[in-house]
Amino acid sequence: MKLNRLTSMVLIALVAGVLVGYACHRLVPDSEAAHDLAGYFTLLADIFLRMIKMIIAPLVFSTLVVGLANMGDAKTVGRIGSRALGWFIMASFCSLVIGLVLANVLQPGHNLGVPLPQSADSLGLQTSSLNLKNFITHVFPKNFFEAMATNEVLQILVFALFFGIALGQLHHQSARSLVNTMDEVVHVMLKVTDYVMRFAPVGVFGAVAGAITVEGLGMLSVFGKFMLSFYVALAVLWLLLVGAGYLVLGKDVFRLIKLIRGPLLVGFSTASSESTYPKLMEQLERFGIKPRVTAFVLPLGYSFNLDGSMIYTTFLAIFIAQAYGIEMSLASQVTMLLVLMVSSKGIAGVPRASLVVVAAVLPMFNLPEAGILLILGIDHFLDMGRTFTNVLGNAIATAVVAKWEGAVDPNAALADDEDETPLAAHAEPTQPLAAAEPVAPGLSVQMASEVAPGPRQPS
Repeated sequence: MKLNRLTSMVLIALVAGVLVGYACHRLVPDSEAAHDLAGYFTLLADIFLRMIKMIIAPLVFSTLVVGLANMGDAKTVGRIGSRALGWFIMASFCSLVIGLVLANVLQPGHNLGVPLPQSADSLGLQTSSLNLKNFITHVFPKNFFEAMATNEVLQILVFALFFGIALGQLHHQSARSLVNTMDEVVHVMLKVTDYVMRFAPVGVFGAVAGAITVEGLGMLSVFGKFMLSFYVALAVLWLLLVGAGYLVLGKDVFRLIKLIRGPLLVGFSTASSESTYPKLMEQLERFGIKPRVTAFVLPLGYSFNLDGSMIYTTFLAIFIAQAYGIEMSLASQVTMLLVLMVSSKGIAGVPRASLVVVAAVLPMFNLPEAGILLILGIDHFLDMGRTFTNVLGNAIATAVVAKWEGAVDPNAALADDEDETPLAAHAEPTQPLAAAEPVAPGLSVQMASEVAPGPRQPS
């Protein structure tokens, strides 16, 4: 299955999910029956997401260890990490500013006209532990196997950082054999990814059909102004990210976007960044990025570079203030922006991460957290846009850092001219990226069969 075929199948599944979900919503007699029926649809999405989560921990660990072991020197790791974090911080700040400015300009909560809830007890959002102390403590794993079992990407990254650098300092044959074994684990996980991604259209259908069955299309019209305003803000952020990428990558940024259209569509449809991780990694390495950079920067981005979530936090907070008719001074809004900047880092693994951050910050500025209940019904559709943006932001960030490091193969674009050639035909050592990485030649050539030819790629 080639990437263009996978993209087509996901698009068909997305449309089918809307149609089937709307038909079911119209035919079911009551809300309880709608939830029961939607449960069977979401079962398909749950199975797909569980299979994706099954892949993430071993894929992140093995690719990162192989990449770090081949770097050889800790200074290189520090340089790449500092450049990546610098980009992440600037992108996050710009995202927050865009959300703040456009929420004030577009006024999505002005004269809302919807009865406002008085309690937030039913939110089910755990905000008490959301503080800097707990976050920093949580970054460091107390048990490696627990981190693997719970898919704590940041904790896996920390352990892999120590393990990979230590392995790179050992130069005897046994150490190199272990590196080669980890490289083979990567190959196996890529084949598993191939099998799992064939189920993506089914998962997309289940996720969309389940959401529409319960909420119907009417919910979209009621909150149409808020959704439209938020997607306008996202579009502005997309232009900014692509523009920033163009400054560093030049016209190659458009080739990058073309390559990642499949992961973008899957992320948008499933509203899960985790569902795109394996395929995104493949496509970034097909773009020409060396595996050692992709394996380090991309997992880091999934924890620290959530541009879509960033813009949503400020946009939603201002929306709630407008909905309740609460005036916020410019100083208060800027202060809230800075608080959100710090509070939102490293929460990728938290359920409803954006809502958790907003619910934790609202009381600090005398805003009722019950206002989050206003958008819970349509949050799935908003999350689709947030996920799309997160995936786009991390792809561009990884490519930019790789460009700064001189770790982008200049000949990779030539391989893209052979889009109809199966990947198996490229599993030769003549691949530019494979030649640049002699210790791990298969990282870029044993791709999932649905991906278009060239070097390879949750939450």
